[in-house]
Amino acid sequence: MRFKRVSLIVLTLLILILSTIAVSCTGTANTTGKLGVVVTLPPLADFAGQIGGDKITVSVMVPPGANPHVYEPTPSQMVLVSKSQVYIKVGTPVEFELAWMGKILQQNAKLQVIDCSAGITLINDDPHIWNSPVEAKKMVTNILEGLVRIDSSNAAYYRDNAARYLQELDALDKYAREKFAGFANRGFMIYHPAFGYLAADYGLTELAIEQEGHEPTPRVIQESIDLARKLSINYIFVAEQFPTMQAEAIAREIGGKIVLLNSLPRDFITGVRGVVDSIAAEMEK
Repeated sequence: MRFKRVSLIVLTLLILILSTIAVSCTGTANTTGKLGVVVTLPPLADFAGQIGGDKITVSVMVPPGANPHVYEPTPSQMVLVSKSQVYIKVGTPVEFELAWMGKILQQNAKLQVIDCSAGITLINDDPHIWNSPVEAKKMVTNILEGLVRIDSSNAAYYRDNAARYLQELDALDKYAREKFAGFANRGFMIYHPAFGYLAADYGLTELAIEQEGHEPTPRVIQESIDLARKLSINYIFVAEQFPTMQAEAIAREIGGKIVLLNSLPRDFITGVRGVVDSIAAEMEK
């Protein structure tokens, strides 16, 4: 009888151990001992990865190529959120966050949120702060401060990584300033106004075809054609996440070309350098 009781205890302990192993193998965000981090956009994933290195795992809600103004998370993404420890949000009026941040926080009440927009002055409620090297440095600092607060045991590691990456962003800022220096013409035409902060940084004028998120009317398209001719515009820029039909119509009328720009680069420095080069090509007349 005593043997049976001991066997029952052993069996119970074995079941508990196997249950713990089964739970740990279901893919929770910290099974590897790393901090589980979810971000809204690809550039934020780059910022977080540059700082967090091998101490964190990073997942992106709005994947490359998707439009953050209309994207809806998948059920598997919401499950991932429920198992993560940190959410890094843009913090500006990005439609995805306006529509889904409340639901995301309901999914995981323990989720600690880092706001990238802290200390950044918005321009006419334009959400696209991540496309500016200058604002990117502030965003990186906000992420650093958040990670240090949440995971203080790795503070020195995060600070060292951030210091290195901020130097790279300083170099990118210098590259852009030198690239745009000396141009008399400083305007560029784009379908969706995703580079207003970059334009403000370097004294450029972003000429948007799309107005307040609405497709351009025939009148707006004609006004864009007239303005492009007046300013001798050669290129009509389109962010890769947006349709090109209206922009193509304008380009045909002015004898210009469509140029795609990546407004959500996963490799931020390479992506922004490409944007700077493309816009500078418009001004080299």
